[in-house]
Amino acid sequence: MSTVFDEQPDLGDQDLPNMDLEDRHALRRVAGLSTELQDVSEVEYRALRLERVVLIGVWAEGGLASAENSLRELSRLAETAGSEVLDGLIQRRSRIDAATYVGSGKARELAGIVAAAGADTVICDGELTPSQLRNLEGVVRVKVIDRTALILDIFAQHARSREGKAQVELAQLQYMLPRLRGWGESLSRQAGGRVAGGGGIGTRGPGETKIETDRRRLRARISRLQKDIASMSTGRKVQRGQRRRRDVPSVVIAGYTNAGKSSLLNALTGAGVLVEDALFATLDPAVRRAETPSGRTFTLTDTVGFVRHLPHQLIDAFRSTLEETAEADLILHVVDGSDAEPEAQIAAVRAVLAEIGAGHVPELVVVNKIDSADPVVLQGLRAREPGSLSISAKTGAGLGALRDAIESALPRLDVQVKLTIPYSRGDLVARAHAEGEVLATEHSADGTLLEARVPPGLAAQLEAVLDDRVQVQA
Repeated sequence: MSTVFDEQPDLGDQDLPNMDLEDRHALRRVAGLSTELQDVSEVEYRALRLERVVLIGVWAEGGLASAENSLRELSRLAETAGSEVLDGLIQRRSRIDAATYVGSGKARELAGIVAAAGADTVICDGELTPSQLRNLEGVVRVKVIDRTALILDIFAQHARSREGKAQVELAQLQYMLPRLRGWGESLSRQAGGRVAGGGGIGTRGPGETKIETDRRRLRARISRLQKDIASMSTGRKVQRGQRRRRDVPSVVIAGYTNAGKSSLLNALTGAGVLVEDALFATLDPAVRRAETPSGRTFTLTDTVGFVRHLPHQLIDAFRSTLEETAEADLILHVVDGSDAEPEAQIAAVRAVLAEIGAGHVPELVVVNKIDSADPVVLQGLRAREPGSLSISAKTGAGLGALRDAIESALPRLDVQVKLTIPYSRGDLVARAHAEGEVLATEHSADGTLLEARVPPGLAAQLEAVLDDRVQVQA
């Protein structure tokens, strides 16, 4: 079912002092938050996990359109998590309220809206401090979560591999640790000395509270998960090292969530990885072999999507996975050309790339979904991102130009050889085709005359064969 909201006058990008007091303090409803159920499987899924939510955001900086787009993105995140969005509201403030996020008066007004809508959860478009979370829950009298907790919940639902599940659990525990709260008498449950065993006078002490016990257990679990993730990342490091020794270039597909990264991987390699019109459909990186138009081999890696205000806990937990991006030779930065704010997507992705140490890696901006994008928006993107390419992974438009651009952007092999390889070492000729760039071949009575650009290690082996042949003839 869809919710129809009251029409509100467009306030534009006016400064706070120029706004009427009523407009400045009002909770504005945001239109266009869809809650339609798409198919039977989704209906069954939500029947198992249905939450009725009200969204609340604070417009403290930027324009109104940006604030509303952020709340619409939060609505999509909530639906991805299996919730039904009942209402979405924005309050304009000069800054976030330190106590209740929206201010005490607005918190009481929000409580009335929540009660009238029959909601059981409030989702805030920002990260709440532990005190803000407690204070706001105390006023609205329903569960309150923030954007970070919502994203973590989606990751937990989509994690499939052992490493992915461990990374998500680590992020959740790191988020939960400072937010542990004691309820009822749990904070007063203490046991010191031999109290539990009836030690008597002189054996009782303050001991450890329930919440302290929980914190200690969480820290122990976090430490264990960090060790497990470190050990699981060893295999990936070994594979990267093997590719480096063979001088196989690495290309990583990065970008905003649901920008079409997996579709592009499938279009370039025929990988057949999951493609779904959903946020964070890909959590586990997929590495596939690909070739340039001239036949040069490289690896193409699909990575987890980024989002505005991506939780730092997730970046830390997925750092071992994101190392693939920081060590790449080229980043294909995929942008959703049909999005309302593609420039904001680009800024959010580049912020995360800089945080994981990938800001130095050469970047090729690839604007995807041109089949459904506004031509005016595409023209603006081309002007702001010179050198970018426009494609459609769905229809295949522009993929030929993208393959050529990848080949031009890959690091060149710096050793050029021209020598005759005996027919008995045809394996070396095959390796030159697989690992290098063969410029010309010619067959003679003595063997194959090979002219190619090859990795330094292979060049040394080719020259060693030539030296051995000269010594035998001498």
